[in-house]
Amino acid sequence: MIQPAVFFGHGSPMNALGGPYAEAWRRVGREIGKPRGVVMVSAHWETDGLGVTAQARPETIHDFGGFPAELHAYEYPAPGSPELAARVADLTGATPTDSWGLDHGAWSVLTHVWPEADVPVVQVSLDRSLDAAGHVETARRLNALRDEGVMIAGSGDFVHNLRTWKRQGGDAFPWATSFNEAVKSALVRNDVEALTNWVGLAEDAQLSVPTDEHFLPLLYVAAQRRPGDEVSFFNDVIEGGSISMTGVRIG
Repeated sequence: MIQPAVFFGHGSPMNALGGPYAEAWRRVGREIGKPRGVVMVSAHWETDGLGVTAQARPETIHDFGGFPAELHAYEYPAPGSPELAARVADLTGATPTDSWGLDHGAWSVLTHVWPEADVPVVQVSLDRSLDAAGHVETARRLNALRDEGVMIAGSGDFVHNLRTWKRQGGDAFPWATSFNEAVKSALVRNDVEALTNWVGLAEDAQLSVPTDEHFLPLLYVAAQRRPGDEVSFFNDVIEGGSISMTGVRIG
């Protein structure tokens, strides 16, 4: 069965413990079922050169500070897949490694998608030697995995500006809404080139993407689009004015 590609707007690590976005993530899992595996690209693993996790039992990485002890102790014991990691390496030239595991960009959402932690997950790093077009090229090399029962996933945020984030909540900044809608429109019309050159998508785009690590995982999902694939959105909310929780499913 051909698997979809899914981008998750992950927001705060606290979302691992529940909250308003968890039910939509659980619904994604119910609708998809159990794929043979997941290849996840998270905002939180950046490397010089492309890496892929290759452990049979990846560590749950608590790559944050200042959160409650309950979150720091949280474990998501999903298996890895050395076999899938080797396949990713064959397709992309990635280097298999055991120096990483599942960071919070991965496990904070997957713990709701598959709470039984019974779907194998490998992470692919963000290779900082690549430009945006290079990330798209790498992503397209993963497309064959969809025919092999593997879901391609990304985790980040369309809009991610912590400097303007309103801790107590509040309405979205107009520039954040404008950019979020421009990204959605580009996804619907399958305009990967526009997403690759996101600075031109909307006025003040650089306020929405002051640094690119939360946006780049979206390119790995957008690049999976095939003729006939439907596009749908979930958790389409901008939190605290400038963090987009919007997720997208392709296929």
